[in-house]
Amino acid sequence: MAPPILKLDDIFLSFGGAPLLAGAGLQIEPGDKICLVGRNGSGKSTLLKIAAGLVEAQSGEVFRHPSSTVRYLEQAPDFAGFKTVQAYAEAGLGPGDDPYRVTYLLSHLGLTGDEDPRMLSGGESRRAALARVMAPEPDILLLDEPTNHLDLPTIEWLEGELQKTRSALVLISHDRRFLEKVSTATVWLDRGTSRRLDRGFAHFEAWRDQVLEAEELEQHKLGKSIEREEHWLRYGVTARRKRNMRRLGELQTMRSNYRGHKGPQGTVQATVSDAQESGKLVIEADKITKSFGERAIVTPFSIRVHRGDCIGLVGPNGAGKTTLLKMLTGQLSPDSGIVKLGTNLEIATLDQKREDLDPEDTLANYLTDGRGENLLVNGEQRHVTGYMKEFLFQPEQARTPIRNLSGGERARLMLARILSRPTNLLILDEPTNDLDIETLDLLQEIVAGFPGTVILVSHDRDFLDRTVTSTIAPAVPDAPDGRWIEYAGGYSDMLVQRKGALEERKKAEKAAEKPKTPQATASGSAKVKLSFKQKFALENLPKEMAKAEAEIAKREQVMADPNLFTRDPAAFNRLAGEMEKLRASLTDMEEEWLELEMLREELEG
Repeated sequence: MAPPILKLDDIFLSFGGAPLLAGAGLQIEPGDKICLVGRNGSGKSTLLKIAAGLVEAQSGEVFRHPSSTVRYLEQAPDFAGFKTVQAYAEAGLGPGDDPYRVTYLLSHLGLTGDEDPRMLSGGESRRAALARVMAPEPDILLLDEPTNHLDLPTIEWLEGELQKTRSALVLISHDRRFLEKVSTATVWLDRGTSRRLDRGFAHFEAWRDQVLEAEELEQHKLGKSIEREEHWLRYGVTARRKRNMRRLGELQTMRSNYRGHKGPQGTVQATVSDAQESGKLVIEADKITKSFGERAIVTPFSIRVHRGDCIGLVGPNGAGKTTLLKMLTGQLSPDSGIVKLGTNLEIATLDQKREDLDPEDTLANYLTDGRGENLLVNGEQRHVTGYMKEFLFQPEQARTPIRNLSGGERARLMLARILSRPTNLLILDEPTNDLDIETLDLLQEIVAGFPGTVILVSHDRDFLDRTVTSTIAPAVPDAPDGRWIEYAGGYSDMLVQRKGALEERKKAEKAAEKPKTPQATASGSAKVKLSFKQKFALENLPKEMAKAEAEIAKREQVMADPNLFTRDPAAFNRLAGEMEKLRASLTDMEEEWLELEMLREELEG
């Protein structure tokens, strides 16, 4: 085992009240790819800042190898004094570093380098900061939510870059798929302390559950031991008690440990408020289009959204996802075509930019709309502090200004407000941003079990795969031209279908290039009849094609059940895979039969 290049040991930090970190640690060795996980507010970002030297712990040991270089991805980059993004990114280079790395990274992150830092959006600022910290290829790279505001193509590119980097990594991210692909070790920050698993994030949740079950069992055993000792204390021989003061002291220690045990933070408990059922047809769009100047955002696109559907919109930043979403929900009129909204719709929206939040408002006032201490949830009057507890807010936070909340807490607060109001159409724009894994699990369950209709925009591939029944994506993913296609299933299903369509198109192009004249024999004369093998294929291929069509129809009938994906995603994916193979086989048979039939007609004159 290589010696560590950075080590934090027994770190303690408190901002008043309960300590944020109490005995936490982090050890980084060359080549490590560590994901740092934990609930919102558990101290992950603070621990990363201590590792970067930006925050000083109140006690504990911090060791950094004197020759090692460390780079930390800032949440709010400081662009003061830099005229261009290129200059800002190059300022992170050290002596001997290759300046071309900055140009390479900026281009893949969608920036030219000539941008004015003062004019950057939040997402562009994050991309510029990524280029600055990655360009020097430091010994240690500390990344706090690196995928925020990145589109899917850029996230997948970043995965590849981090998988092959020589830097040791510590990552904080809410993106499960990203962590699974990049990490090789996991550090879990929980109740102020840390535990390490020398396996990637894919194994974390099963391990975490085992740890919590073992902890619960230990507490149960401790409780039983206290009961036995208390029985001895009450009914033991009086003369023995004087000779067993040590045992009495141990009992007091056990009681103290039992009372002082701090269990894991609870999980969010919430359900969507019932609303009147919408009409069966929720949205119907017929050949809608939208352009800005000469740029086509949406070319003729049609879709019918039914009650119970969960539609996901994906695509690179700037492709027009939000524009299409606004058109489908009636917030933006199309240039041509018609959008019809169904009856009895009650719409609730979670905005990506969290623009609905007034930073000076308090949590209680925001949840109750300023109408006192109570709110109506599912027809029942609830006190605001009791409702807040279900979303892991403490009663004393009721009068806290929203500006004091973290990004994850703001997302949780907006979720609490949306779920308290009756709705049958949920519009979610990047709902997973800043949410911890446990709250993501809850949101996934809410979306998957929602009796109404959901339309969501997300870059979280795992969330899409677990929730949506169909995915709308650009026809040309790398260079969107306004054409959109709806695919059955989640993001992974979309990739499989897109790949299958591409392969079919290549086969068709290849078949079109084949010569249609009969091949010449060795003597130079043309064949005058089909071979036995060709005749057999010509006669039997229609039967095989009919069988394949019947098998496809059977699977289509099963997959037509709108609840299949939610109820049994494994069965849905298996059927989708079988459908892909059957369709490819049917295409091959149709092409072969067509070629043979054309050859037969030509030979027969």
